[in-house]
Amino acid sequence: MNTLFMHCRPGFEGEVCAELAEHAARLNVPGYAKGKAASACAEFVCSEPGDPQRLMAALRFSELIFPRQWARGRFVDLPETDRISVILAELADLPVFGSVWLEMVDTNDGKELSNFCRKFEAPLVNALTKAGKLVDDPSKPRLLLTFKSGREVFFGIAEPQNSALWPMGIPRLKFPRDAPSRSTLKLEEAWHHFIPRAEWEERLAPGMTAVDLGAAPGGWTWQLVNREMMVIAVDNGPMAESLMDTGLVQHLMADGFTFKPRKPVNWMVCDIVEKPARNAALLETWIGEGLCEEAVVNLKLPMKQRYAEVKRLLERIAEGFKARGIRVSIGCKQLYHDREEVTCHLRRLGKA
Repeated sequence: MNTLFMHCRPGFEGEVCAELAEHAARLNVPGYAKGKAASACAEFVCSEPGDPQRLMAALRFSELIFPRQWARGRFVDLPETDRISVILAELADLPVFGSVWLEMVDTNDGKELSNFCRKFEAPLVNALTKAGKLVDDPSKPRLLLTFKSGREVFFGIAEPQNSALWPMGIPRLKFPRDAPSRSTLKLEEAWHHFIPRAEWEERLAPGMTAVDLGAAPGGWTWQLVNREMMVIAVDNGPMAESLMDTGLVQHLMADGFTFKPRKPVNWMVCDIVEKPARNAALLETWIGEGLCEEAVVNLKLPMKQRYAEVKRLLERIAEGFKARGIRVSIGCKQLYHDREEVTCHLRRLGKA
């Protein structure tokens, strides 16, 4: 069990490798990272069998930027028939699990395995339960079986409270019919990832105020209005009439980088396509000057050195808040609905 296996967006295997290798070096966990281009997964192979567990225990999965899901374990070859017997044999030296997820990588080849996994799940669950290897207990480790094919599977273990919220890190969100663009799912996913569901009624409450910079046609504004917030939508482009008809939206044709509200708002959101350093500076200004309490801003990524650039910008933002003498929680994740970008969430906590 010397391998840490991670899912990611296809094309970002190098960023996952760079991120985990840096953390491992900092924590003195010897090993090496590897990831085949466009494979939608990467591995960190440790020198000692117990090191993947040590690495996972020292890190918070929610604070990693590029991995969508992770698990420690090993690869196992499966026969054409009687796969369940092989799986049960491999589980002999492993603990009892509280849940099991069947996963596949986010590629075309991986998606072809979805039917196989759906059919295989029920008999596998029955066999694991009968063998005493699976009980309904969310406090116990989760068994993550990632099928590379019908003949090869990664036996993975992860703690439910320190891994992805959804299988493969892919949320099952439904696109609202009346939302004006599919970008609306970016903001909804951000809320799921950064805000505990139990806090939604307090932190995403009806009657709150929000500013959406670069709002047109209104995909992110739709999410705010759906939570019954009062929204200032800032964009020189047109907004969807359905949003304007709600009476909750004030549309200002202005530059999102120069606009400032007359009084502080609860939320600022921004999905402007611009250089990441400029969006990062905007984020620092709004939180740093107290123009908003919380913010969600997307940073478009450069073609190369993407992890290094994100890390540099996050460090610069943190240093700016330290210089201002304020405490701010900073989160950053490449969400499933992101493409060549990462989503940042910041919350102002008060004076340092």
